[in-house]
Amino acid sequence: MFSHRCRGPVSRRSFLEIGALSMLGMGMSDFLRAETIAKNAGKKLKEKSVIFIWLPGGMSQLESYDMKPEAPPEYRGILRPIRTNVRGIEVCELMPMHAKIADKYAIIRSIHHDFADHGGGHKRFLTGRIPATPVGTVNDAPAVSSIVMRKLKRPGNGMPTCVAGTDNGRSGIDVFAFGPAYLGPSATPFMVSGDPSAPDFQVQNIGLTPDMETRLEDRMHLLGGMDRLRRDADKSGLMGAMDQFSQRAFDMLTSDEVRNAFDLSKEPAKVRERYGMHAYGQRGLMARRLVEAGARFVTMVWENPNPGRTGIPKNCCYNWDSHAVNCDMYADLRWRMPCYDQALTALIDDIYARGLDKDVMIVCTGEFGRTPKINSQIGTQTGVMQPGRDHWPQSMSLLVSGGGMRTGQIVGATNNKAEYPVERPMSPNDLWATVYTHLGINYDDSFEDFQGRPMPILPFGEPIRELLPASVA
Repeated sequence: MFSHRCRGPVSRRSFLEIGALSMLGMGMSDFLRAETIAKNAGKKLKEKSVIFIWLPGGMSQLESYDMKPEAPPEYRGILRPIRTNVRGIEVCELMPMHAKIADKYAIIRSIHHDFADHGGGHKRFLTGRIPATPVGTVNDAPAVSSIVMRKLKRPGNGMPTCVAGTDNGRSGIDVFAFGPAYLGPSATPFMVSGDPSAPDFQVQNIGLTPDMETRLEDRMHLLGGMDRLRRDADKSGLMGAMDQFSQRAFDMLTSDEVRNAFDLSKEPAKVRERYGMHAYGQRGLMARRLVEAGARFVTMVWENPNPGRTGIPKNCCYNWDSHAVNCDMYADLRWRMPCYDQALTALIDDIYARGLDKDVMIVCTGEFGRTPKINSQIGTQTGVMQPGRDHWPQSMSLLVSGGGMRTGQIVGATNNKAEYPVERPMSPNDLWATVYTHLGINYDDSFEDFQGRPMPILPFGEPIRELLPASVA
C-alpha cells in the first residue's frame, strides 16, 4: 500500500504525466469493480461461480432445444431432431456434439415474458425486473452482474468479480443492458472486447510495461490525492468509489494471476482447438480460465463467431436475430451452429473433466425465442425471398449445466407448435433465483435506489426446484 501522507511538492514531470494517469488509473475506472466474499460464521466456503453465455438476438427454440417434428411444415421447418445419450431428449441435427453429452446439461423450455423488443427483452431478462420502458437498453434496475458485484465484493483481490467479453465496438455498458442503474458505476463488469481467437488479441489495461513500473508509485500517489480533493464535492458516490478503483487498478496491473488468467496462450493447442479457434470457442475457454482464477460471474457474448476475419456470409446475420430480412435462417444456422455446438459442449465437458461441475454453473440463453410460424421475405442483403422467424418472448429455450444442478432432463414444455408453455411456466426471475441460490446470495435482500427506497434483488421468482441439488431442493 502506498502512504497517503504529504510528500512535498510534486515534480513537473508528474504533472505532465497526468494524461498518462488516465490510462493507468482514471481511464481504468470505467472497468474496475469492488467485491465482497460470502462467509458463513467465519467458516471458509468454497466459492461458487457462474458462466453466462449471452446470445443476443434470440435463438430459435424450434431449431435448437424444442423442435416440433410433428407440427405443420410452416412451423417445424426443414431441420430434424436427433437423439441424444439421454432417452427422451432430442436436439437439432446441427448440434451433434450436444447429442453426446445430454446427461451433463438440462434444457428449460417454459421460460417466457412479455417484451418482444430487443431492448425491452434485454432489460427484462438481464435485470429480473419489469423495465420502465419496453425499448432501449439503459437500465432502470441493476443487471444481475451488478448485484453479484455488490453482494460478493472482495477487497484486495486483483481478479475482477464480474467480467464480460464482447466483440469490438460492443463493449459499451448499455449495448446489452449490462448497466448498474442505482448501484453505481463501480458495480459494472470488467469489459473485455475483441476476438480472443485473433492472433493479435490483447486485453487492455492489464499488465505493466517497463516504463510504467518505474513511475507507478508516483502516479498512484497523484491519483489518490486528486480523488481525496474531489470526493467531498461529489454527492453521487462516484468519487467515493475512486479509491477502490485506484487500488483495483494497482492490483490488476501488478498481478501475475490476473494477467495469466486472461492469457489463452497458456493453454495447450489441443484444448484451444477443442473449443474452436473462433470467437465463441475462445471466449468460452477464457471464461473457464477466469472462474478458475476467482472470477464469480463471467458473461461471454456470442454474436458473430468470426468477427473481423472471415466476414459474415451475405445470406447470414451478425447475431441470432434471424428475421427473413436479415438472413436466410437456414443458411445462417448452418454457418453459426457448428461453432456454437463445438464451443458450448467443449465448455461443459471441460468443466466436468476438471472437477468444477459442482462449483461452476453454466447458463446459455438469449433474450427471447422466435416466432413459431416461419415467414419469408426478401432479404436486404441478398435481394431474394428467404425464410426467417421474428421475435417471440412467449416461449424460449435455454440450457443449464454444472453448478451441482440435476442435469440430463427437460424442465417445462410448450404446446405442439412451441407457441407458449403448457407445463411448468416460468419467468427469467426463476432462473435468476436459481443462480443467486447457487452463488449463496439471498435474493430477498434489497438495495436502496436513487431515492433511498429499498428495492429487492428480485421482486418475485423462486428457484427452479427440478434443477436444485437434492440437499438444497
